[in-house]
Amino acid sequence: MSTPPDHLGHEHLPAPDRAPDGHRLHRGALGIVDISAATMANIGPAMSFYFGFGLIAATAGVAAPLTVIAAGVAIALLGNTLAQFSRVHPSAGGFITFVGKSFGPTSAVTTALIAGIGYIVAMASVIAISGGFTAITLERYLHVTIPWGILTLLLTALAVAMMIRGVSVSTRLAGVFFGFEMLVLVVVSVAALVKNGGHLSLAPFEPSQLRNGFSGLAAGFPLAIYMFIGWENSAALAEETDDPRRNVPRAVFTSIAIMAASYVVFAYATITGFGYDVGRIGAASIPFIEVADRTLGVLAFLAYLAGLTSTLGALIAGTNSQARLVFNAGREGLLPGWLGRVHPTRRTPVNAICTFITLALLVIGGWALGHVMHAHSGPMDPVEFFAESSTFGTILVLVVYLLSNMALPVYYRAYQPQAFSPLKHAVLPGLGALAIVVPLYYLAKPGQPAPYSWFPYAALVIVVVAFLGALTLTRRDPSLGERVGSIIADE
Repeated sequence: MSTPPDHLGHEHLPAPDRAPDGHRLHRGALGIVDISAATMANIGPAMSFYFGFGLIAATAGVAAPLTVIAAGVAIALLGNTLAQFSRVHPSAGGFITFVGKSFGPTSAVTTALIAGIGYIVAMASVIAISGGFTAITLERYLHVTIPWGILTLLLTALAVAMMIRGVSVSTRLAGVFFGFEMLVLVVVSVAALVKNGGHLSLAPFEPSQLRNGFSGLAAGFPLAIYMFIGWENSAALAEETDDPRRNVPRAVFTSIAIMAASYVVFAYATITGFGYDVGRIGAASIPFIEVADRTLGVLAFLAYLAGLTSTLGALIAGTNSQARLVFNAGREGLLPGWLGRVHPTRRTPVNAICTFITLALLVIGGWALGHVMHAHSGPMDPVEFFAESSTFGTILVLVVYLLSNMALPVYYRAYQPQAFSPLKHAVLPGLGALAIVVPLYYLAKPGQPAPYSWFPYAALVIVVVAFLGALTLTRRDPSLGERVGSIIADE
């Protein structure tokens, strides 16, 4: 039996090594293939590449694939951090638990708030583009105009129903969506390379072809990093995974490797399909779709369909994992305790999922209202919202990544001194932290157009308020430190 909540709504749960059955997820429901597929579905390669690569090409030039490769290396460094934590302390809390165990309960609450807000805002972009891209497809092929907001609500309701039904069902559905989009992406890329076989060049992989040198690569680096967001999905599914200490790290590295290699192929095929003219790529609304049109003709419809399945797969897989971070924070008392409850039979975190989705929808509604009231007329463009929302969410998520890299050496020195490796637990996370500073700088540097110009200040306010709120909570509840990370996935 749990103890009553305090006046803030936080339950004073005991600090056991094992959570009560009423607070446990469905253990052992997923295998390594499930969590790997869910991780890559969360990344949403079609969705991310469709709306991201054009700007990367415009900033980096013909050698845009080098920006993608650099982002893949940076994400691999972060993957090492997550893998090292998961090997010794697998938890549905993911980064929140890892930072909290390293730096104490105040940092755990701060990270929970920053991560929660960051993921909710980033997921709002996925939710909006699911309806927006569906509307674009229906208008193109059926000449039917349906407001994208209505389609967004319908698709989101269906996704939530699947997530509540069970983690294995929703995860495998996301995996099926991912498999289809990858098949289409690969087919289009191979077809484009074959069609342009007489004009293939290694110029996209030559540093001398970078526009403005390193600054050109770095300018598109934040967006390239965003194309990988979701790579950490498997860690949040640790409690529902068999042998999480082994399978979570394997899923992390497998997913990063497959996505990095795939993005490079897609980038090369896109640049080749446009005849190495990055100006045309930057001017295209969705460059890869145009390549599909020129290469497959009427079969380019499959590329549109892949975009739809990609947004839905990312919506399901992303909410599944990110809502579990919120759930675990509620279960351990970092957030209100009712967020840490599961469905009595399906063992799904219903409250956390519904809260996560509701807040994301409110973000979309608030953004739309602000769009109409300030300097714009007419309804909000979902593609424009995708760019704005994903950018702001990425800033907060990058802060969490940075904290996690800083936490790894501290954690191993304090809790696993006999296993401490200077390379794995100091050098690599140090390089990972440096790799995060670059996109943070370019996302926060002055001189950007509104609303991007005020995003860094808004993010700073959120970080400060989260820290002050965490200080207040930990002072009122001194036992909080004992509960952070107390629930281990396989114990």
